Amino acid sequence: MIDIAKEYRVALPAWIDDELADLPAVLPDAADRMRLVHRLADRNWREGNGGPFAAVVAERATGRIVSVGVNVVLATGVSSAHAEVVALGLAQIATGGWDLGAEGLPAHELVVNWRPCVQCYGAAMWSGVRGLVVAGEGPELEEITTFDEGPLGADWAEQFEARGIEVVHDVLREEALAVFRDYREAVDKAAGVVVYNARGGAS
Repeated sequence: MIDIAKEYRVALPAWIDDELADLPAVLPDAADRMRLVHRLADRNWREGNGGPFAAVVAERATGRIVSVGVNVVLATGVSSAHAEVVALGLAQIATGGWDLGAEGLPAHELVVNWRPCVQCYGAAMWSGVRGLVVAGEGPELEEITTFDEGPLGADWAEQFEARGIEVVHDVLREEALAVFRDYREAVDKAAGVVVYNARGGAS
């Protein structure tokens, strides 16, 4: 008999409760939702869970927070445990199904602190969200952090829009870059920070 693993677990770190304790359940303003994302992203890398990335799923009309996610690749040993994937999965558990755009549900949006990587691009597209809010896009994330985000096409936003997913750009962009710069400073100081996918296609 072949002995194989039959399940894996991806969970949010315990400190998430501290970060959410003083926040209301509804954040009507998109900038406030992005501030939460930046706050979680900054703490996440400092705690050693994974990269400086976080995400929020919210109801579009009201701003009610449905789920949050942070990158827990290092904490779990699972390469797919990116912030967007975690937030979307938890939102699907909370709403009772795989389709966040299912009939009878309010429209949902995904809020992230940069344009999604190639993995999270697909995860977001198939999740059922009707909106994607990003702090920024472009080469800065890779240049600053040295993460390899993958070969995403220049028409990435148009592909979302063609599928009925509205993309909102540049919400608190400079705040996102500040988190990335703090992360890079720690990397350069060899402060025990692991950039886990910086191969750039190399073996």
